[in-house]
Amino acid sequence: MWPIRGGRHRRPGIALVLLAFQMAQAGFQNIPPVTLATLAANVAMFLRLFRGFRYPKLGEVCVSVVHVWYQGDWKRLIYAAFFHADEWHLYYNMASFMWKGITLERRMGSVRFLYVLAVFTVCTHSLLLGLNYSMDHFFHQSSYLADCAVGFSGVIFALKVLTTHYLPPGMTYVMGWFPVPRRIACWVELVVIQILIPRASFMGHLSGILVGLLYTSGPLKAIMDLPFGGRLQIQVGADIVTMTIMEQQNPDTPERPDNSPTPTMQLG
Repeated sequence: MWPIRGGRHRRPGIALVLLAFQMAQAGFQNIPPVTLATLAANVAMFLRLFRGFRYPKLGEVCVSVVHVWYQGDWKRLIYAAFFHADEWHLYYNMASFMWKGITLERRMGSVRFLYVLAVFTVCTHSLLLGLNYSMDHFFHQSSYLADCAVGFSGVIFALKVLTTHYLPPGMTYVMGWFPVPRRIACWVELVVIQILIPRASFMGHLSGILVGLLYTSGPLKAIMDLPFGGRLQIQVGADIVTMTIMEQQNPDTPERPDNSPTPTMQLG
């Protein structure tokens, strides 16, 4: 994510050529549909390829406490992810997203991955607002309320937590430079990016990590799984209440015999 300090004119250049080269290296046919559509949508929004669409200034779509909470402009919780401050901001986000999207969409399936992207986008931006509001409350600095960010990197940090969670313990290279334990790679990258790019939204990236942890280690996954027939257990006093939403069976599909195995999706 990138804090907004003012509008800027955007033009395509070498960064988008590099992105296209990376996509070609991966093989367009090997990029799953939701990942490919998300990449295309972000690039198209940056290049202003949608005819008849009024492209707002970055200050009209960025996420901030003032704009979303106080002024009620809730659509920014979605819009902000699809706008980028400049071409290199777009390149680094999309290049990182492509590999995570390929891995996770193949593992989850396209429908569930699209669902995860949508929920993570709203949750990451909502948590960003909560963190900035809390910082203003504790430190009495109104700049946190006005801090406005755009970009997909908050969601990418959440996906990074998922990708790491599904991999076995081991070492990985942060930004291809130095090895760190895989489980703390996102935290190291959070600090490294902030050192290298002080303008980057630290709170936005932190929000993405926290949303990812809420999914892998907290209640978010259980809540999100409810529409897919998952179960959510809530302790009320000494009792545990289990909520289950059963998936509706296609009436044209015959019932499975009692002795036949039930197909399952292994995610962990």
